[in-house]
Amino acid sequence: MAKRKVQRRARKILGEEPVALVWCEIHKPIPTPPKDVHRAAGKGRLKPRHHWLLYAGAVVFFFVIVPMMLIDKLGRTLEQLLSGRRHGRRTEQRSTPPDTRRSSHDRSPENDREQDPTNGVFDGDWNLTAGQLLLRWYGHSPNPKRLVMLARDRICLAASPRRRLSPTKADDFRSVMEFALDQARIEGEAGQPRGYATFRLRFADGSWLEVGRLGEPEDADHFLRTVSS
Repeated sequence: MAKRKVQRRARKILGEEPVALVWCEIHKPIPTPPKDVHRAAGKGRLKPRHHWLLYAGAVVFFFVIVPMMLIDKLGRTLEQLLSGRRHGRRTEQRSTPPDTRRSSHDRSPENDREQDPTNGVFDGDWNLTAGQLLLRWYGHSPNPKRLVMLARDRICLAASPRRRLSPTKADDFRSVMEFALDQARIEGEAGQPRGYATFRLRFADGSWLEVGRLGEPEDADHFLRTVSS
């Protein structure tokens, strides 16, 4: 369960004991919004900021590991070519004209089906509540984690200003958005596999936002049991 620091901070923000709380993230990449909509919302970040160690690892991979792999592969290829010439191995193959006929089975329904432009993240309308919340999601904090807290009369979203945080020990998060229960509700099912559980924030204007990567299994289980009851 959430440690005392988290519980104490949540109680201070809400002014009461939280009914349930859980850390969560946008578990899929945010779709690219129309340029005019993004501009009107302040052109905020649509991706989280990563720690510098991740960038350092990427540099090492592309400038050290990849060249070594290419050199090794080239060396093995040259060795095979020289070995083949040395033993005089030649094979004659009859060339057969390629079959230019296309079978109807070559086309799969998945290739013909248009990909979901929202990636299942939200309802797709950037002008409604969920879309506007997405446009400002990373503006509240460079860290992707958000704490969703349920009170008796409202839903509160909180974020920490830190780039890195410990979900069990964070004590500096602050409220970034609140919704009365007639403005928003949470839809989720209890008993989802740990590590894959998701839930939706559904708003009064019909828009919705799906989040996942729920932190702290016990908190997630209690949260989903609460909203599904």
